[in-house]
Amino acid sequence: MAHAIDVRKIPFEFTEAATDATASASQWHPTQLEWNHMLNGASLTMPYLEPFLNRTMREALTHIDDADLREDIDGFIRQEAQHYKNHRRYNEILKANGYQELAEVEASFEADYTALEKRSLEWRLAYSAGFETMTMGVTEWLVNDRESLFHGADPMFASFILWHMVEETEHKSVAYDVFQKLSGRYWLRIAGLVWGSLHVGLMSRRAYIVMLKKDGRWNQLSTRLRLYKMIGRFFGRAGTAMVRALNPAYHPDKVEDPAWVHQWREAYARQGENFVPVLDTKKQGIPPQF
Repeated sequence: MAHAIDVRKIPFEFTEAATDATASASQWHPTQLEWNHMLNGASLTMPYLEPFLNRTMREALTHIDDADLREDIDGFIRQEAQHYKNHRRYNEILKANGYQELAEVEASFEADYTALEKRSLEWRLAYSAGFETMTMGVTEWLVNDRESLFHGADPMFASFILWHMVEETEHKSVAYDVFQKLSGRYWLRIAGLVWGSLHVGLMSRRAYIVMLKKDGRWNQLSTRLRLYKMIGRFFGRAGTAMVRALNPAYHPDKVEDPAWVHQWREAYARQGENFVPVLDTKKQGIPPQF
C-alpha cells in the first residue's frame, strides 16, 4: 500500500531586507547566532542535495515495477522539489543580505554532487537512504525541542523549517524501500548512513564557517563553545535515530512520528490549499495553531 504523501505548495514569504539595525533575513534568530548559521548552512545544501536525491530516485524508478512503490517515489520527488525550491529562494536572500561569499561554497556543493553522480546507482541509493534516516533523527530533534530551538525566532523561517520536517516524515520510508528493493545489502546501507550523514554535515559546516567569519565571530572562544554544545545536542538527540537504524530489522515505518507532527498536519488540513502556516514562536510549546 502506498504511503500518504501530500505535496503542499506553500509560498513562504521571507524577509528581503533588514527589519531593524541588528536583524536581517540572514539572522532569523539573533540571540542564537551560531544555531542561526548552522541552519543557514544546512539550507545552503538543499538545492544541491535534494535534486541529487530526485535524480537518483528517477533512475531507480526505471528498475521498479511495484505500483505502490512507484507512487511513493513520485510523492517523494514532488515533495523534495517543493523543499529545495523554497530553500533556493531563501538562500538567494541570504546571499543578498551580506554573505555573497556563499556562492563559492555553493559551487563546491555542486562539484561534490557531480562527482557523486559518477558512483553506482546502488551506492547512490545507499547514500540517499542513509541521509533520509539521519533526517528523521533531525526531525525528531527539531520538533521535540522546538521551544528551546525556535522560541523567539522569526516566525516565517521557523515555520518553513518545521514544515520541511513534517513532510520528511511523510516520505521517510521511500529511499529505504527503494534501496531494499534494488540492493538490500546491510553493510552498504550502514556505509550510506555514515557517509550520507557525515557528508551533508561537513557541507553545512563549510557554509556556516564562512558566515561566522564574515560576522567576525569564528575565532571567538564563546562561539566555538556554543557550536560544540549544539553539535553535542545534535548527536545526543538525532544520533539516536542513526543508532536505531543499525538494527538489521529496522524499518522507518516502525518509528512513531512525534505527536506534534500529526497536530501540524491536522491544523494545516483545516486551512485549505495555498495557505502559509506561520506558527506563533512566542507561545509556549509553539503549538501548530496558525
